[in-house]
Amino acid sequence: MPADSNWSGDIFGGWLVSQMDIAAAIHCERVTEGRCVTISIHEMTFLVPVKIGDVISCYTEIMKVGNTSLQVHVEVWGTSNCREYPNKVTEGLFTFVAVDESGKKRKIPESIKQEYNVE
Repeated sequence: MPADSNWSGDIFGGWLVSQMDIAAAIHCERVTEGRCVTISIHEMTFLVPVKIGDVISCYTEIMKVGNTSLQVHVEVWGTSNCREYPNKVTEGLFTFVAVDESGKKRKIPESIKQEYNVE
């Protein structure tokens, strides 16, 4: 929407980061079957400006599972009326920690670590 853009008509990077964070959190919470919160973003790379009217899709992949945390790689691909095929517009590496109802760290079950081939 126009409120999410700069004077050039590009979407603010912060808006894209928030969409990536939501997508990664959903993936983490489904995997761990409970609440997860963002603790860091290790890297962000903005590759192509996203214009108002572009349609974006966020794709997530669990890269690492620890005792209480997960690392998630997120790619955002965009399409517009000007491009025939989607192209990658940004990517980043997010870390989440699994928490209980009171917000304290909780252990991620060993079965989840084994499923993702992580020690």
